[in-house]
Amino acid sequence: MTDDRWSQDVTENSDSLDLEEGVFTKDDPREVALSLKRSADRSERRKGTPLRSAMSMLTFYINRAGDQLDADQRQVLEDAKDELRDLYGKD
Repeated sequence: MTDDRWSQDVTENSDSLDLEEGVFTKDDPREVALSLKRSADRSERRKGTPLRSAMSMLTFYINRAGDQLDADQRQVLEDAKDELRDLYGKD
């Protein structure tokens, strides 16, 4: 497997989440968080809590996208972390 397909393989085949298509391309942090929450809440493959799984997948995507992620979309995804915490009642 080549390096550029490693993250795709992890996203699709690991004990992570079954993500809704296009979740990381949404332009509203709340919509990103809501989508991740839906995926985490219904997933039977996750090992941790729904919040931890959703946050891990979001952080994984941000880190793997690296320089390919434009500043505006990176900010949307960073803001989605706060939205996730809010949705799960965590500060």
